[in-house]
Amino acid sequence: MNYAIVDIETTGGSPRSSKITEIAIYKHDGKEIIDEYVTLIDPEMPIPPFIVNLTGISDAMVKDSPKFYEIAKDIVEFTKDCTFVAHNVGFDYGIIRHEFRSLGFDYRRPHLCTVRASRYVLPGHDSYSLGKLTRSLGIELIGRHRAGGDALATAKLFTILMETDEAGLATFVQEELNPKRLHPNLDLDVLEDIPNKPGVYRFYNETNQLIYIGKSIHIKKRIEQHLRNNKTKKGIEMQREISRIEFELTGSELIALLLESQLIKQHQPIYNRALRKNKFPYGLYHYTDTRGYIQLHIAATGKMQESPLLSFTSKKDGTNQLEYMIEEFELCQKLCNTYKTQSSCFRFEIKECRGACVQEESPEDYNARCGDLIDDLMMNKETFYVVDKGRSKGEKSLVYVEGGSLRGYGYAPYHFHRLKPRKWSRFIDLTSDDRDARTILKLFLRKNKKHEVVHV
Repeated sequence: MNYAIVDIETTGGSPRSSKITEIAIYKHDGKEIIDEYVTLIDPEMPIPPFIVNLTGISDAMVKDSPKFYEIAKDIVEFTKDCTFVAHNVGFDYGIIRHEFRSLGFDYRRPHLCTVRASRYVLPGHDSYSLGKLTRSLGIELIGRHRAGGDALATAKLFTILMETDEAGLATFVQEELNPKRLHPNLDLDVLEDIPNKPGVYRFYNETNQLIYIGKSIHIKKRIEQHLRNNKTKKGIEMQREISRIEFELTGSELIALLLESQLIKQHQPIYNRALRKNKFPYGLYHYTDTRGYIQLHIAATGKMQESPLLSFTSKKDGTNQLEYMIEEFELCQKLCNTYKTQSSCFRFEIKECRGACVQEESPEDYNARCGDLIDDLMMNKETFYVVDKGRSKGEKSLVYVEGGSLRGYGYAPYHFHRLKPRKWSRFIDLTSDDRDARTILKLFLRKNKKHEVVHV
């Protein structure tokens, strides 16, 4: 297999408004560079001064250079049967695809990102930027922020990656969408307009029936994974049925989770039904044993009559979460049923458990901390807002919890902090509260720390 290792310089950072000023491609056979293609390009627009300062490429330099449409055929032929490789491939590949789209040509190649691959194949570096990574590896980078210099350094980095772990590197190749496997009515150009941001997406079949609802913090990437999935029968079936895609940005990951759950219950799409039945099949439960100690345990929700403190998608996920809680609240592994023993738990042996497992700590003292955890999971019946990113820079997202139950969510203008929290309700669209919503909310608040909680 051959690889086309690419770097471009542009007039800016956006595929929609930027044009290419220089391109360099080094063809690599997996062992060494075997060919090269480097040229300046007339972008047919003025080059901004800050770009001139960064790259050294000026309007005068590109004035007599070929325009992109004049070299487009050369690029297609030079990269034919190659995997497209770049450091931060999403930028270079995206802009080149956009240039080809403006010519009415759908340019697609399997592609590989040397940033992501380097983190896996060469772990432990302080930075994976091209300049710092190549310097730490002893790769000479001549001509930083010029396509030829950056592409050559990337090619040398690629050689190291191949020599270090060729099999591991191969797992980072992203295959392009195969239109032959997809529904003929699905417009692939629509995918180009889907942003890689948090949101919810919907798949429809040719009769306009909603067949699947999903969410992701990177919806474009997740949708493309669905359209590439050839590993499961369900995935291949659904792939053939998708004829239209809709999406809704949420800004907040939490709102995406809540909205997905709400929409699935409302519409019950055919490909979500199996997931809906057992979305949270395991839960965290508690009881007081004969010695007076509160015990925690993970159990299947179908076998328990009471409501769980917290629900999980799998027993392993529940056990992992419980381990974090044990550490955070200094609980006993034996009394949390994560360490089977007739005597003391492992944490007691390393002096991280206070001895409830062997009754060295009183039930009152132990239960006080365990009660703090339970109150925390029940959100203490508190009323508060979760403030997070909005759908744009000019707004923030708000999720409103009243008395420990979800009341609704919405969006506020960025300056809304000037209002007192009791007046934020004007931005909230009310929604129904249920066990899934509370579980989603509680898990998010425990696992995600980037948001702000404002108590009312």
